[in-house]
Amino acid sequence: MTADQVMVGAGLIVVLAVGSQLLASRLRVPALLVLLPVGFVAGALTDTVHPDKLLGGAFSPLVSLAVAVILYEAGLGLELGRLRGDTRRVVVRLLWLGTLITWLSAALFAVPVLNMSRGAAVMLGAILVVSGPTVVGPLLNFVRPAERVQRVLVWEGALIDPVGGILGALVFHAVVAGGIRGFGGRLEQFSASAAVGAIGGAIGAGLLWLLLRRVRLTEELAASAQIAAVVGVAAACDAIREDTGLISAIVMGMAMANLPGLDLPARRPFLDTLVSLVIGLLFVSISATVTPASLRHVVLPSLALAAFLVLVVRPLVALVSTAGTGVSGGERWFIGWMAPRGIVAAATAATFSETLVARGVGGAERILPATFVVIVATVTLYGLTAYPVARWLGVLRPSRSRPLLVGGEPWAVDLGLALRSAGLDVLMWAGAGRQQARIEAAGLPLAPGELLATASGTGAELEGITGVLLLTGRDEFDALAATMLRESVEGPVHRLAPAAGGQGVVAPYTGGETLFRSGLTGPELARRYEAGARVLARRADGAVPAGYEVLFVVRADGRLAPVTRTRVPEVRPGDTAVLLTPPPVPGTR
Repeated sequence: MTADQVMVGAGLIVVLAVGSQLLASRLRVPALLVLLPVGFVAGALTDTVHPDKLLGGAFSPLVSLAVAVILYEAGLGLELGRLRGDTRRVVVRLLWLGTLITWLSAALFAVPVLNMSRGAAVMLGAILVVSGPTVVGPLLNFVRPAERVQRVLVWEGALIDPVGGILGALVFHAVVAGGIRGFGGRLEQFSASAAVGAIGGAIGAGLLWLLLRRVRLTEELAASAQIAAVVGVAAACDAIREDTGLISAIVMGMAMANLPGLDLPARRPFLDTLVSLVIGLLFVSISATVTPASLRHVVLPSLALAAFLVLVVRPLVALVSTAGTGVSGGERWFIGWMAPRGIVAAATAATFSETLVARGVGGAERILPATFVVIVATVTLYGLTAYPVARWLGVLRPSRSRPLLVGGEPWAVDLGLALRSAGLDVLMWAGAGRQQARIEAAGLPLAPGELLATASGTGAELEGITGVLLLTGRDEFDALAATMLRESVEGPVHRLAPAAGGQGVVAPYTGGETLFRSGLTGPELARRYEAGARVLARRADGAVPAGYEVLFVVRADGRLAPVTRTRVPEVRPGDTAVLLTPPPVPGTR
């Protein structure tokens, strides 16, 4: 291809990748539902987006390094403190029992249905064992299932990808060598590959930990350093032993999430943006390699394979993996209804199928299109049905708000009690020991740890926080905390208004809505409380009494609506109003 053709092809891939993701966000569907058909159509209509022609032999190594970056980012969300008890047992079983059952079942089904040789069928089965965090994560964020279910599926999706990548590489070499008999004896090779990846990941994580601890870096430079470390270590591991870079990437991510002394933000806009772009580029590029001719006799058998995996194999895997644990029936069946295939399956199929075709392995030409069909079918099915299935099984998280109240003043504790009496699951945090004692004496749950780590949900018990209310009354602290927490908390972050006439450095200039009507600042609330005012929750059965201030409205469905400077929520029948009473008139009881 000429330089102009390469330029046009590369630019078109980027535009299609980002445009597909924008369209998917507008349609509120998983991005893969748009990326895969767009790449397929582009590959069918033009040769300019075909990656083999654009990049030649560099395509497969670049895919491996790109997947390593994706897995590193997924590993950053895997904190070992959250994997314990039944959750740990289920994840471990899903990894080894699930891999074996899926691999063997898919291979046995593919031989007669897809008319494949045993070698090609075993290769396809190894490819389809993976799930993938890039698909599972967005689906779970949309569905919001119970915390244990979400944790199990996220861990499985992140860890099974490198396992599937190494398994695929070992099967590939066995098939190329001329036979798959005695493959069980290759466990030693699998262990060696895992060891190379684990050691490389540990070394890379150690060096990266020292760099981030000793050198002050901006967010962009810190993200760039992480990407460089992941790519460098993955490339070195792959050079030593093929496909070990995936394990090194996930090990580095998990290590960085669990090593002490690091304050990695829960949200990483620069890294997240890069990973999103890489995912789009990979799916468009890989799906462009699937031609209409290759699908002609494969679509129906591949759909049958997808149905077999969804309706038989995955439920069986879930039942075996959760047997004898405390996982409920609804959670068990939802785990059995969530195994979409993603980028690692596509990348592995694109990497190995061409060589197997060149070696004359029977049916190898069907590996990539069959994988493509299975990915499209599973993502479409799970994307459209995950929410109604979770609702039917009763594994959705409650829609009620779960606010984190920051501050331990008497009126703030009174507010926490009022919100709890309105039916909300309230969590509180305070820095001073006397304030913590006041919160515990009131019987309210106290979040441990530092404020930023707590509000970011780094502890398992803090998952599900829907917003933060900064109620310390210290204007500068609340303003700085609000600015920092907006990047790491899913829900809104509200703070008290600065004191009237305050000359703070930060507080008067930070954006965002502040709580309560004008003049109701922290010092004013403390003054009224000392004068005898109290905070109470009252059902909306009539007009608000004269002299009472509405602070919050708890909707009938449990959603929390605060009063702000610019917005006063309407109190409707069935709602609960959280009110500040007027101070008692002297001489009255």
